[in-house]
Amino acid sequence: MIPKGAGGAYSALRPPNRRSLGDDVADQLREAILHGDLVGGQYLREEELARKLDVSRGPVRDAFVFLERDGLVRSTRHKGVTVVELTRRDLHEIYTLRSVLEPLAVDLVIDRLAEAELAGIEAALAEFTAEVSAGITAHRAAQLDVEFHDAIYSAVRHERLYDAWSRLRMPAYWFMLSRNVASPRWRAETVSGHARIFDTIRAGDRDAAREAVGEHIRAGFARIEASYLGIGSGERREDLDAAL
Repeated sequence: MIPKGAGGAYSALRPPNRRSLGDDVADQLREAILHGDLVGGQYLREEELARKLDVSRGPVRDAFVFLERDGLVRSTRHKGVTVVELTRRDLHEIYTLRSVLEPLAVDLVIDRLAEAELAGIEAALAEFTAEVSAGITAHRAAQLDVEFHDAIYSAVRHERLYDAWSRLRMPAYWFMLSRNVASPRWRAETVSGHARIFDTIRAGDRDAAREAVGEHIRAGFARIEASYLGIGSGERREDLDAAL
């Protein structure tokens, strides 16, 4: 799920990608958090995890660093490391940032419009469309949604913009999983939304692309927020705002 880097381009002097034991431990803990085996607010004891995973404490410490960068755990001086608890405030912060970053991303992709940049986005769209048609789990649907947006940011080849998105990517994915919003209807609407975004980018229509991205983000935000409020997806936007 984590790409090679913005645009997938490698420098000739870039060191080879070697996985460490800390990476493997982080993968296991990340999956446990995303799937609810480790819950928000839970204290993660370094020694206990090292024993359960049959590793030394060093890789566990490394894993904590990776997970904190992902926004999945929080380290404090006196409390140690705990699993982050997602709140509606987190939701608002993530989606307001996305509403600024992604229109910028499509602008920059259109500026450098070339087949190489479009290929990755089109491939992500095709994969999502094919797997939705074949029938997939909610977890896989959420993952493919994030990967489509990741492809847009990668195509920009803007390291700092990609880094900003990287800090939002995992929490955005976690929100979709934790609020169980990846329903069959959501999957169909998301495929349609992604197709519209791609078509407007390919056409070089800057205004339409920004509008498509904006509508897509607002729809995702409203659906997740509605799950917090315990209301149906047809609830009026004014009622959601009034509940804040």
